[in-house]
Amino acid sequence: MEINFIALVVAAASTLVIGFIWYNPKVFGTIWMQESGMTEEKMKGANMPLIFILSVFYAFLIAMVLQMLTIHQWGAVSMVGGDPAIAKPSYEAFMADYGTTYRTFKHGVFHGTITGIFMALPIVGTNALYERKSWKYTLVTAGYWIVSFMLMGGIICAWA
Repeated sequence: MEINFIALVVAAASTLVIGFIWYNPKVFGTIWMQESGMTEEKMKGANMPLIFILSVFYAFLIAMVLQMLTIHQWGAVSMVGGDPAIAKPSYEAFMADYGTTYRTFKHGVFHGTITGIFMALPIVGTNALYERKSWKYTLVTAGYWIVSFMLMGGIICAWA
């Protein structure tokens, strides 16, 4: 299978759009600032272009993994050692029959949601425990990642 880098970049960039909405003061931004200890003064001193570039880069790395989790056919590719050129004829027959099965936005959202709940929530929650952050912080931050994984999974599964 070919990697669709455009889909991965779009999925990664979608996290910025979600973040602009999610962390808006009228949505969860005020709660997040209060619970994280962030202030307007701290925000003004930040190098925002660098933060946005690194955020998209990190989201791109996440998209690479989500691709493997949302597209079932990657499992078939891994079963042949990652190189379809050396696969047995049964691989080509399988891909001919099932190569586009479950390749929808809805299916990607499903897998993105599951990944967010079972991957992002525990990571954010564990960090919040050690950083002595509140449950509100955990829910706001993990919620952002769950929604991001949902949209990223949908984009990747439908387009890649």
